[in-house]
Amino acid sequence: MNTEIYKSPEELDSFNYQEVQDGILAILERGCSAVLDMTACTYVSSTGMRVLLYSKKMAAAKGLKLYLVGVSAEVQDIMSVTGFDGFFDSFATVEECLQHIY
Repeated sequence: MNTEIYKSPEELDSFNYQEVQDGILAILERGCSAVLDMTACTYVSSTGMRVLLYSKKMAAAKGLKLYLVGVSAEVQDIMSVTGFDGFFDSFATVEECLQHIY
């Protein structure tokens, strides 16, 4: 399975969600699973959470995966409160994720 990495910005919110969503969907359109490197991301708004969920659904519809990497404690707290933490395969590092995939 081919996989590509997309680096998340420091914040995923209503100001940049379209860019992030388009980047992830472009990877999926190429027939690759997406690894969203969230190492630099310290905040995800409700709009950002919708991007993650939508991207996961689009990946699944194509028989692909969306993996999250480097989710900060702040973002993990948001995901736990919203119940999103159980929806995603998450890894501490890109290397760990790629080892899992391959």
